Amino acid sequence: MAQPGVGTTRRRPSPAALALVIAVGVVALQALLVPLFSAPAAHLEPRDLPVVVAGPAPAAQGFAGQLEAARPGAFEVTTLADAAAADEALRDRDAYAAFVVGPDGLTLHTAPAASPTVATLLTQASAQLNGGQPVRTVEVVPLDPDDARGTGFASGFLPLAITSLLAGAAIYLTARGRRPRLAGLLGFAALAGLTAAAVLQFWLGVIPGTYLLNAAAIGLFTLAVASSVAGLGAVLGERGLALGVLVVFLVGNALSGIAAAPELLPSRGARWASGCRSARVGHCSARPPTSTGRAAGRPLGSWPGTASSASSSWHSAAPG
Repeated sequence: MAQPGVGTTRRRPSPAALALVIAVGVVALQALLVPLFSAPAAHLEPRDLPVVVAGPAPAAQGFAGQLEAARPGAFEVTTLADAAAADEALRDRDAYAAFVVGPDGLTLHTAPAASPTVATLLTQASAQLNGGQPVRTVEVVPLDPDDARGTGFASGFLPLAITSLLAGAAIYLTARGRRPRLAGLLGFAALAGLTAAAVLQFWLGVIPGTYLLNAAAIGLFTLAVASSVAGLGAVLGERGLALGVLVVFLVGNALSGIAAAPELLPSRGARWASGCRSARVGHCSARPPTSTGRAAGRPLGSWPGTASSASSSWHSAAPG
């Protein structure tokens, strides 16, 4: 009598069954990725979006109340005395737009350089708030003439994300020890920031402002991505590298909203995506430092800090 399991061979699935399993798996992945990329773009709308209402106190306060009643929770409104003060707030990146109430009616002052998407949305919303009548629009901070639609700046972040992922993985695999890896990450971020800022500013001309500030903003983004991948690799090994690529490239890229603004994204978690915050910091770096720029930089700066802390804690706890 034959013993169970002796002399028997494991039956391999047929090529047709294997092909069917692969097809089902890929379609399931597709079903997850399509809404991941499409949903944020389909649900862009103001959420605590900083705006200014300027004009005589009674009129400004009245219109601010009208904004709150029409779109509860959509705007974070600051009232100022006049159009000059409102324009200064836009130049300092303290607000995305200003509704100026004057004798001639409502005027919308925008800053497309901060976010073309926000400028377009507010232009449409202002007409609705004005009883369907078109509102005169003044571009206080226009887009760079060499990037008239604002797409060049946003498009430049995808290759930065890809190369930063590769750098993080390569540094983890080739450098041994916490200090060599930290030196590699910082060196990569510095060189990447200086080089990418030079290309975007001096060659392509899609970002204005101070070169070193732009380089610092881009370098912080590359450091956030590379250190996240290297940190996950230090904690979880090769599985951590795969997780880093999945989280940063697929999830982070899908939720980044680089071409929009953090305040348009549907969830607070998405607003911490490194791509989104780096775009905001990049926009702010083209102007003098303000509280808005610093606030945008804090979440982005937390990425490399968290990755470094995780890596350090793991090495400290590991035996030997």
